[in-house]
Amino acid sequence: MKKVLILITGLMLIVLSACGGTQPEKETAKPVKKNAEGKIEVTFWHAMAGDLETSLKEIVDEYNKSQDKIEVKPVFQGTYEEALTKFNTVAGSPDAPTIMQTFEVGTKYMIDSNKIEPVQKFIDQDKFDTSQWEKNISNYYTVDGKQYSMPFNSSTPVLVYNKDAFKKAGLDPEKAPQTYSELKSTAQALTTGSQKGFSILNYGWFFEEMVAVQGGTYVDNENGRKGDAEKATFNGPEGKRVFDLISQMHKDGSFYNSGQNWDSMRAAFQSQKIAMFLDSSAGIKELIDNAPFDVGVAYLPVPDGIERQGVVIGGASLWMSKGTAEEEQQGAWDFMKYLSTPEVQAKWHVDSGYFSINPKAYEQDIVKKEWEKYPQLKVTVDQLKNTKPSPATQGALISVFPESRQKVVTGMESLYQGTDPQEALNRAAKETERSLEMANRKQK
Repeated sequence: MKKVLILITGLMLIVLSACGGTQPEKETAKPVKKNAEGKIEVTFWHAMAGDLETSLKEIVDEYNKSQDKIEVKPVFQGTYEEALTKFNTVAGSPDAPTIMQTFEVGTKYMIDSNKIEPVQKFIDQDKFDTSQWEKNISNYYTVDGKQYSMPFNSSTPVLVYNKDAFKKAGLDPEKAPQTYSELKSTAQALTTGSQKGFSILNYGWFFEEMVAVQGGTYVDNENGRKGDAEKATFNGPEGKRVFDLISQMHKDGSFYNSGQNWDSMRAAFQSQKIAMFLDSSAGIKELIDNAPFDVGVAYLPVPDGIERQGVVIGGASLWMSKGTAEEEQQGAWDFMKYLSTPEVQAKWHVDSGYFSINPKAYEQDIVKKEWEKYPQLKVTVDQLKNTKPSPATQGALISVFPESRQKVVTGMESLYQGTDPQEALNRAAKETERSLEMANRKQK
């Protein structure tokens, strides 16, 4: 994990250094790639594996069959980090993909790379109506009113709980805890024998979400969206409430340390070592199918007396490579519009568990049937819909996000050894600010 973070951070600094203080290279016309049948070839690099890749390939195949001018070629490139590393080596060259899928925390990195073409260009040319996209999803990839990429696979965190364990503890399985005090008392009631009441994966994303749901930002300058961030703000009151919660629950014995592995955390829930935990909305269906008990899903809890603001979108989006032939870019844009249709988004939502970027997809029959079987999915969608747009819920925009996340994780883990929550937060904030200073200096 640390090696990957160091690698990504290094790549970011290299790109920033290469871009800083230089004029953009003059673009030259690129030859159009065509297949043996004379169709324009659009190369699509992605990081979807397993069943997700199967579903994606089916969508691509249907698109290729729907018209006779363009052929999209999906190519799996490993994890988001691995794909980004490969992209950096070919960006701007004839080997660059036409479409690149990148995780949400790579947004500023992609913008600063000067190797992508904002999709706003094609939106304007085509007079495409972006209001059909879910605003609380597309907002993340919008900077200064410009849409840089097309949202694709999107998710948010939710509270997942064992309804059977609730019943056994004398709790109402239809009433999940909504506040921190309710979460703590519920977790204590559920802690018995080998079962702990609650857990949060040691992963920065969950911390960011628990700060944002309170209306707190991660960095200054409106979360880095009104200028380059210089200071961390996650060590303010909102972040301290989160670290206090973890520290207190660990001390009272109701908290389970899940480590940093998603599969291990989910396995612990399914084997009833944890009764409640935070997970991605995209993983809900698999949890329900594999758990030997009834699974409940609820909104993220908030501190007592704090008004819920909503969640920040996670997942990834699709970027257009800069410098590829205009015909290829137009073909890629046509494919992106196809992906945006309610029918395609309905299939993607049902197959993957990710949100639909087009809310009209939820009106499709296949989604209605899916929600009858998995009513928990509607809870995840409702939480997103009820999110209030703000710099906090729009998400932070910094180039050193992966490195900063690891600093926060280190802080979370130090709580289990008794470190003071504010001290742990301040240390992570200072280390984040050092990284921000280096990145900003390189960019100038």
